[in-house]
Amino acid sequence: MKPIFYLLLLMPYLLLAESFLVSSIPLPKSYVQNMDPLPCDEACLNDLIIHEQIFSFLAHAQGRIEDPELNDVRLIYVTVFNLGAARESSELKIALLLPHRVIGRYAFSTTNAVFAYMLAKNRAFEVRTFQIEDESIESIDHALRDMQEDGFYYVIAPVTKQGATHIAQIDPDMSVYFPTINRKDISGASPSLYFGAIDYRAQIDTLLQEAVSPLVVFYDQSTLGKELHQYTRESFVTVDENPTMFLETDDEAIEKEVFSYAIGRQTSNLEYQLKGNQKIQYGSFVLNTPIVKSGMVMSQLTLYDANATNVLSTQINYDPIIFSMTQYHDRKEMVIANSIGHNNNILVEANSLLSNDIVYDWINYATTVGTDLFYHLITRSDREYDLPLEMNQIEYPISLVKPSLSRFLAYTPTDMEADDPNP
Repeated sequence: MKPIFYLLLLMPYLLLAESFLVSSIPLPKSYVQNMDPLPCDEACLNDLIIHEQIFSFLAHAQGRIEDPELNDVRLIYVTVFNLGAARESSELKIALLLPHRVIGRYAFSTTNAVFAYMLAKNRAFEVRTFQIEDESIESIDHALRDMQEDGFYYVIAPVTKQGATHIAQIDPDMSVYFPTINRKDISGASPSLYFGAIDYRAQIDTLLQEAVSPLVVFYDQSTLGKELHQYTRESFVTVDENPTMFLETDDEAIEKEVFSYAIGRQTSNLEYQLKGNQKIQYGSFVLNTPIVKSGMVMSQLTLYDANATNVLSTQINYDPIIFSMTQYHDRKEMVIANSIGHNNNILVEANSLLSNDIVYDWINYATTVGTDLFYHLITRSDREYDLPLEMNQIEYPISLVKPSLSRFLAYTPTDMEADDPNP
């Protein structure tokens, strides 16, 4: 009886005793996603360790490091955090080709747009950035070869026209999407190249339906500003040496005039162009200028009594900053062409968590649309952005909006004098 008695006494302790058997369930693997589009050499990695930015270090240190001390540090943290190799994550792999010195902040924001989309899909994926110093054909070709060797065949490339031209010349055996380039800007592109930039020319054609003569064009000295200026003039009226043309109608000859003014980087006063200039009175003013310059122009149209019939602008000025940069009476005659349409609320919030904007920033929006297209091609899932694809160019609808008291409203020709009903 005594053994039984002692066994009963020990039973509570046996029930509470800790098991030393190893579970058959493996520990979960952790993965660190590199969201920094800029390269990080050994000096950079060492600096991250010194400042205890451990996960930033691990994001860059995906493989063996030449420096033995740094590599030992990497192996220690890989063990501590039970990190899995990035390549083990999934067959869903998208690469970004980033000429970071050329595209500036978009190296970060387009990376975030792709990453936010993939996070929202809630499935394993790998997104990797490949940085290049410039857009030379040699740099691009080397990066594309590296991608293929690592198993990446879907590439998002926010490059300039030069970079896209070089990729078209290389004609890689992979799918490449350009969120910054429109199909009209590249000739001879292969079927594996996709284009996602908005069509500024189509926006101008839509805006000019609301224009009256004289047409007054302000533009900056950027490549885009000059191209839009030239196209605006040509679209409104065929101009040779004389900026005046007469269109015959059933009633009378209507004079159409175009006046153009370049705005330098340091220009802050338009008195010479506007004050007492009777030739431009009651004209349509086209702003092929970025938001800061556009705000300056609109305030001075009021200051110098230009009596604008309307102020027309492309996607460049579809930006909520315009509400803080201008007075309502300065912008109340403004009409803006916009090609950013339907947005998935989950994707908007996912981008917001990364301080990224896909509601007003068209390059980030176009990057998201392109990521959605590749996700569809890889997984055969339905597209979130079911926009038409014509000759591998995303076709965006164009709507006209006006910046009212506190928000953008749909524009109709009869409501320019109407106030915002819900300020």
